[in-house]
Amino acid sequence: MLHVVAASSEATRALEVYQLQREQGPCLDCYHTGAPVNVPDLVAETARWPLFVEAAADAGFASVHALPVRLRDNVLGTMGLFGRHVGALDDDDLSLGQALADVAAVAIVQDKAAADSALVNEQLQTALTSRVLVEQAKGVLAQRGDLTMKRSFVVLRRYARDHNLRLTDVARAVAGRELSAQRLLDHSRAREAERQRPGQP
Repeated sequence: MLHVVAASSEATRALEVYQLQREQGPCLDCYHTGAPVNVPDLVAETARWPLFVEAAADAGFASVHALPVRLRDNVLGTMGLFGRHVGALDDDDLSLGQALADVAAVAIVQDKAAADSALVNEQLQTALTSRVLVEQAKGVLAQRGDLTMKRSFVVLRRYARDHNLRLTDVARAVAGRELSAQRLLDHSRAREAERQRPGQP
């Protein structure tokens, strides 16, 4: 989903948002084609983007140049350059604008990579914490019930499943002595007794 990341003024931000809302404008065309869209005179493009041209004129803009923000062949977004006067940008200005757009692309990709890395680290930390809690709970059950660690896990998992609880939550409660290990052991023994009754599967 497209959205406005940054703007140099409230007026340009409003126009960028307006393009997205009305689904028309030079920046949208630039995004879809991946090619620069140069509009030295907005009024001349009224038929092309009637709503956008009217809004831009009301905001005091007379020209706009949209440049693709891309990484190789992938278009990440666009950068709009709004002018108060009619006129085209010269080659040097367009080159500078594209260079800024390219720098923005690198910044966006690096920011996403950092966010992805942070998410992975968070997920790994959560998994590690869960593992530690399960091992601690198994230790408590093994000591209390004179069980092997493997058997302790069976007891822990059975209690969680039978009570529709997350394994990590049960492990945390047992490790923190909020849930009695004896309660889990008694539950496991009761379930074993049920299974051994005649006619039980």
